[in-house]
Amino acid sequence: MQLHTITPILEALAPLAYAEDFDNVGLLVGNPQQEITGILVCHDALEAVVDEAIQKKCNLIVCFHPILFSGLKKITGKTYVERVVMKAIKHDIAIYAVHTALDNHPEGVNKIICNQLGLKKTKILVPKEQFIRKLVTFTIPENHQQLRNALFEAGAGNIGNYEDCSFNSKGIGTYMGNEHSNPEIGERFEFVESEEIKIEVTFEKHLEAKILKALFTHHVYEEVAYEIYELQNQHQNIGLGMIGELENEMPERDFLQYVKEKMKCENIRHSVFMNKPIKKVAVLGGAGSFAIQQAKKMGADAFLTADLKYHQFYEAENQLLLVDIGHYESERYTKNYIVDFLIKKIPNFAIILSEQNTNPVKYF
Repeated sequence: MQLHTITPILEALAPLAYAEDFDNVGLLVGNPQQEITGILVCHDALEAVVDEAIQKKCNLIVCFHPILFSGLKKITGKTYVERVVMKAIKHDIAIYAVHTALDNHPEGVNKIICNQLGLKKTKILVPKEQFIRKLVTFTIPENHQQLRNALFEAGAGNIGNYEDCSFNSKGIGTYMGNEHSNPEIGERFEFVESEEIKIEVTFEKHLEAKILKALFTHHVYEEVAYEIYELQNQHQNIGLGMIGELENEMPERDFLQYVKEKMKCENIRHSVFMNKPIKKVAVLGGAGSFAIQQAKKMGADAFLTADLKYHQFYEAENQLLLVDIGHYESERYTKNYIVDFLIKKIPNFAIILSEQNTNPVKYF
């Protein structure tokens, strides 16, 4: 398989549009026309992982964290990042990263944590903002069903658990064509009043080009009147973190022991015990201190995340239990999920889970 036939599968796993603006996801190293012999999936694409890929005859590394995060002005092998890039290029190994594109996915990093902890009734903790747009257009009654269905087919009209959502209203449209016009109804220089249907549909912003192509292809007018608005609505199914409920509440100490076993943590840092049972749990893989207040707002008894600083533990304020299990530990099952996904999508192809533990934090 060529690399360009694999990247759409990876984008289905973690749509690039879901990534945060600061992130660097997608194909980082490699030629899209390159023939791929095998895929090695890892957490961090370090030198040892590139060596493993060479040994196992895999020339595509799919990693969670992007090895290239900020720009490189020199590639001399002075830093670990430069050495990875140099070795990957030398051995024709492509590198593809998913990171926050998978963080924001409803079945991604945080759903994996929820599944591991057995959380039920899960929903997004920090919904993605400025991601929903609305298309408004106008057409004749004879065209509106065909046009509306084409917009649905292109991905418009999805709201939460519902598809094919739209609002349709009747009205009177007016126009008069000039000497260059070729009107569908009426003649040039004729003032026309015609019954029209106004169609309103929402869509995710990365689908705009596809939506507009469907609009122009299936609309009967010579000049298509349309409007696009950026909505302030939060996306219900895309965002960082999740919150859910344990099947049975448990004392704080029992909860920490439970987390330790399920997430395979050597150590857990936590805020002061509140001496109340844990039932509702918020999770956010990786550095999640920015979501402490949101976890409180949504009534979490505990917030499981990583990379909390000293003073941030004070923010618990006896309202919830802050649980820092470590950055790597909070994301440790992600690479397994990626492997399982790719095996289903590309059966009978070499897809290998890296044996390297790339956690840079060690415990004494």
